[in-house]
Amino acid sequence: MAGELPAATPDGFYRRVNRTLEKMGFAADIWKICTPAYAERSKGGRPGIDPVVYLKMLMVGFFENLPSERAIASRCADSLSIRGFLGYALTENTPDHSSLSVIRQRLSLEQFDALHLVLLRALRSHGLLKGRHLGIDSSVLEANASLRELQQRNSEQKYWDYVKGLAAQAGVDPADTKAVRRFDKKRPGRKTSNADWFNPHDTEAKVGRTKHGATDMIYKPEHVSDLESGAIIDVTVRPGDAADNDASMAQRVLAAVGTLIEVVPATKERAKLGETVVADEGYFAVEQIGELQRSGVRTVIADPQEGRRRRDAPLEHRQTLRRAARATRSKSGKALLRKRGEHLERGFAHMLDHGGLRRATLRGCENLTKRHLIAALSFNLSLLLRTMFGSGTAKQWLAGPLKVILRWIGIIDRLVEALRRTLAMFLCALILIIDSDAQPQNSHRQFAA
Repeated sequence: MAGELPAATPDGFYRRVNRTLEKMGFAADIWKICTPAYAERSKGGRPGIDPVVYLKMLMVGFFENLPSERAIASRCADSLSIRGFLGYALTENTPDHSSLSVIRQRLSLEQFDALHLVLLRALRSHGLLKGRHLGIDSSVLEANASLRELQQRNSEQKYWDYVKGLAAQAGVDPADTKAVRRFDKKRPGRKTSNADWFNPHDTEAKVGRTKHGATDMIYKPEHVSDLESGAIIDVTVRPGDAADNDASMAQRVLAAVGTLIEVVPATKERAKLGETVVADEGYFAVEQIGELQRSGVRTVIADPQEGRRRRDAPLEHRQTLRRAARATRSKSGKALLRKRGEHLERGFAHMLDHGGLRRATLRGCENLTKRHLIAALSFNLSLLLRTMFGSGTAKQWLAGPLKVILRWIGIIDRLVEALRRTLAMFLCALILIIDSDAQPQNSHRQFAA
């Protein structure tokens, strides 16, 4: 009987998430943004899935480190606490993974950007988004594509057939797969250029180095973060061969400043938004640095060619280089560079390594950007939860009682140590008192004798 089944209720962590989302009016904002993408009920067909449920399911993927939409749908169907978090009874079917794909395709990239702004406004209302000092950095995302499926752009010959042909010319048996792989790994002049080769199943994935140094098909996710709180302001997934300091670098930073302007109300604080941008030396390009400086943005980005610049460079370039070098060597610039390593790397670790996004299960920069925007939304929500409750993820919440126990054990250890020292001091003082009382009597006896 359905009445005999246990009730689906969220656990302590997900209850806190629900409570936080309700206080900030999350559902009303999401419905307002997503309503234009949904047809009216009168047109017939199956009722659409609530976009709030869709976002909550993707939040579960971030909190539970689930890499794919299939894994998210399976976890939501199996867990009683997550069913309660989504608002589904035990007898109801949770959304299938195909429904998640349909909703992702239905909502535009602009709508995903608007969804991301909802959490940024919540962070702003709690004082967790300053936007004065920004940091930009990129990482590596393994694409959902294989090197073995590469094709030559001109002849459309497959890469594996091409390697077999070279192996046969070198006297290696092309039927021996292991021998061909060893030959391909060590053959002289081996080079897989993105200009010559592409994957027909994912044309935007590019050949490059993964985080561990191996060669694979990759994308490059890029974050712009607030260096005072670690909040992620903007996310973009770019092709794997895109240079950090290409011609659009300044525009990407200014787009993040524009995002902050949408979040911050019309006050005097708007003038300080995007005052400084910090990045590693891979983002240094004289033209892009000059464009940012002309826009009123102070750049703390080291010049990798500082000692090899020509002295007869144009005056404008020399002025740009002097301002950049002065900012990088200053005390405040060095402090911001330390914060860049702390906050930007932390965001990548939470989203890619512990949020299930290091290996892509989707294809195309737009699809991956949509997925990463919701992951950034979840990361910002985690930051808000950590500030309000002390735990930002389910694992941190579960580790909370253990931390309390360990803290009390530490307190007890310190009390025992203090008591031991006090007792030792008391015994030493007692011995000194006894010796001082006994010493005069002994000297009197010796004098009498």
